[in-house]
Amino acid sequence: MRSLTVYGQRLASRARRLPALAVDAVIAAACWFYVVVQAIADDRLEWWVVVLATANVLPLLWRRRYPLYVTFVTGVFTTWLSLAEAVGDLPAAQLVATYTFAALCPPVERLIAGAGTVVGVTVSVLIPADEVLSLGNVGITFAVAYTLGTAARARRDRIAMLEERARRFEREQEAAATRERERIAREMHDILAHSMSMVVIQAEAGPVAVRTDPDKAEDIFDTISATAREALTQLRRALGVLRADGAGRRPQPGLDTLPSLVADVRRTGLTVTLEEDGERRPVPSDLAITAYRIVQESLTNIIKHAGARSVRVRLGWRGDQLHLEVCDDGHGPVVDGRPGGHGLTGIRERVTAAGGELSLGPGPDGVGYRVAASLPLTSL
Repeated sequence: MRSLTVYGQRLASRARRLPALAVDAVIAAACWFYVVVQAIADDRLEWWVVVLATANVLPLLWRRRYPLYVTFVTGVFTTWLSLAEAVGDLPAAQLVATYTFAALCPPVERLIAGAGTVVGVTVSVLIPADEVLSLGNVGITFAVAYTLGTAARARRDRIAMLEERARRFEREQEAAATRERERIAREMHDILAHSMSMVVIQAEAGPVAVRTDPDKAEDIFDTISATAREALTQLRRALGVLRADGAGRRPQPGLDTLPSLVADVRRTGLTVTLEEDGERRPVPSDLAITAYRIVQESLTNIIKHAGARSVRVRLGWRGDQLHLEVCDDGHGPVVDGRPGGHGLTGIRERVTAAGGELSLGPGPDGVGYRVAASLPLTSL
């Protein structure tokens, strides 16, 4: 029994790989031979039976493309053969047409084709022989054909739904992967840009301090070492999320680490103040990281491009919003003669991802540059 089942599955698989027209041609030929053989058995084989049988099955070659029209054309010739008592015990071609419109036609066309089939079957059975019992048997056969077609349509619709779901899931996975790559790129940029800017500034001041103030030079080199170590630690944290075992997933920087960030920046010679207004509220970890990176990248831009002497970092808690503001007294983040750069792009992407609002432009009274971001506390 198992071998027969496997053999049947193989045959079905091979049949599905055949061209649709070839399959329909085989079905039409089988229906034609059924009518002709039945006519021979009943001693009714005449030339006009062969012609009607051919006209009855020939439309089946187009049953997939025009199921409604094929149903009616086949039905006309099936009724004709039945009135001539040459259709046989079962109208094979009409059963195939019924299965086809049940499987392929939309609801309205199924209703029309079904009504026409009922009328045709009733006329075909009752007029020649007036056999009500035969009408019941034939009706059951057509009901089975219609049910099989409906099941095929449901299966096809389910397959299409699953394929669409799979395509949608694949698109979502690709979008998620893209967002994750962009997030990692922002993290890498923020970490490296800030840390390397600190290292470069301290390294440029180191040789001068070695000649004039050895104690200060020692502090500078300690700062370079500490900054590099901190950069490596943050890189490990950022890349740790890529490891399946979760190794390296230590706490990311957040609002509590802003004082340490400000203290590091002060070592470059900038006067940096950190202010906070309002009552601090619990902040989701990803939003805290976003706030930290916005401040970090703003300070990095100031160090690299603004030529400022003082900076003010301000956190404001207003209702369901966290307001961040970084103001300096320089000339803004001008890169190659134009305002902007990757840093501001990264800030804008972070604020957008958090569902917040960003304002960039001159500081109060047109002095310096101001980065202001409002982040919703309830959206994450």
